[in-house]
Formats: sequence, structure tokens, C-alpha cells
Amino acid sequence: MADMIRQVDYFYVETQDKPGEGARALAVLRDAGISLLAFSGFPKGRRAQLDFIPADPAAFRAVAKRAKWKLKGPKKGFLIQGEDRTGALAEIMERLAAAKINVTASDAVCAGADRYGAILWVKPRDVRRAAKALGI
Repeated sequence: MADMIRQVDYFYVETQDKPGEGARALAVLRDAGISLLAFSGFPKGRRAQLDFIPADPAAFRAVAKRAKWKLKGPKKGFLIQGEDRTGALAEIMERLAAAKINVTASDAVCAGADRYGAILWVKPRDVRRAAKALGI
């Protein structure tokens, strides 16, 4: 089975870097029935950044507005899903490198049942070229 690669909208919020902030944000989304394709959280200076890739961006934005989040985005990223194999992500990265596109950040996981998933980001000016290099 070929990898499924798609361009996605992502949003982020900055929050305090302290225990429970991610749990609180995810609980708001859970309670509103918002499904996420991906989530990533990491420190950013003395704060934290929470990145969300929602299945339904419009519904996500409405919930974020009701929660009074200072939401940034939408911005563009890429979601990759496929059959797990040695070097799966290396193949993707090599395609982008051959197109001289720098990957700003990426996260990848083995999803079990011989599947993997990844998200990656490139600079906004490179999104179109990255999509072409990735065959979408």
C-alpha cells in the first residue's frame, strides 16, 4: 500500500509551560466532540506551543473561539500515513531534500498494526513546492 500524504491545516496556541495545560486544552476539544488527526506540544521559550491538526477545521475554530483561545492559523502542514517499513520517513525526507526544501519540523510514530504516521512542516513559501515533491 502506498503512503497517503495530504496537506492539512494546523493551528496553534501558546500557553503557560506547566503541568496540565495540554490536558486542559485536549479536554476542551474532547468535550466538544472535536477529532484530531494529530497533536504536538513542545516548549517555546518560557511558554509552550500546542499544535492541532483537526479533522474539521471549521468546527475546531468555533470551539477555540468559545474557549477564548488566542488561536494562530490556519497554517499548512503535511500528514503522512502508511505501512510501516524500514526507512519509510527517510523516503519522504529524501524527496524533499532532492527538491531543496528544508523541513522545519517533523514528528513520526509507529501506530501499531504495521502502520506509521508523521506530520511535517515546511516554511510557508515552500508549501506548494513541497506538495509537488510529495506528489500531491
